[in-house]
Amino acid sequence: MLKIRLMGTKNDIKWFGKILERHSKVAVTEVSDLYRNKGTNKYYRAYVEVQKANIKEKPN
Repeated sequence: MLKIRLMGTKNDIKWFGKILERHSKVAVTEVSDLYRNKGTNKYYRAYVEVQKANIKEKPN
């Protein structure tokens, strides 16, 4: 499992979160709420937990 911190605008975080959720090799297990970064009203952070999706790889 990986714990990832995403930082950016609200739209950027939502955009990248959707990319992670649609990726076939990644299973998103948890997404936190958005937290405002100190000293700015523009940038936020969110935390995402991901793990490898259960995919059977084809032998070479």
